[in-house]
Amino acid sequence: MQNWKQCDTILLDMDGTLLDLRFDNYFWCELVPLKYAEKNKITRAEAKKVLVPLFKQMEGRIEWYCLDYWTQTLDLNIAELKAVVADQISILPYVMDFLTTLQHSQKQVVLVTNAHQDSLRLKMKKTGLQSFFDAIICSHDFGVAKEHPLFWKAFHQKIQFNKSTTLMIDDSLAVLKAAKQFGVGQLIAISQPDSQQPPKTIEGYCTIKNFEALL
Repeated sequence: MQNWKQCDTILLDMDGTLLDLRFDNYFWCELVPLKYAEKNKITRAEAKKVLVPLFKQMEGRIEWYCLDYWTQTLDLNIAELKAVVADQISILPYVMDFLTTLQHSQKQVVLVTNAHQDSLRLKMKKTGLQSFFDAIICSHDFGVAKEHPLFWKAFHQKIQFNKSTTLMIDDSLAVLKAAKQFGVGQLIAISQPDSQQPPKTIEGYCTIKNFEALL
């Protein structure tokens, strides 16, 4: 696992890797159903029966991460709702230590996220993490999610890096598979993206619970 120190470029996911996925899980699984229920005068359980299939249908697609799409589809101001509960956004353990270590290295450090631009701005404003990155890449700028091969082609054209000496750290198995297919040399999976849930079992990838393992 210490081989990451030999890499020239470090690609880091945001939600569930640097930031606690507890915020997003609460937002989409609890707050959005509550607000949808209130708006449509139904119970929260009824709202979830409507929303869960809609969410499932868009998994892995750029629409799943697009606040504008869900604002239009659900007739709820999703960006505004996120801002209201922004105080619940938090950084995962040992992330600051790892980013500080990278900051004192000669490595190219890039944040690569599927988060919508509005969500990205909100979270950077809340956490102040933007100063740790040489570049911040949002998949919405390319119109395709990180799970798709076309993202990696467009991303590599924008940010030059040597695939074999690059490390990608992410909590999404689908994203890691796409990165592997593209040829990224080292891949690490985060097994506990949500601090309130137990670690996940991830087969076929080097896995860490948090960044303490890389310090």
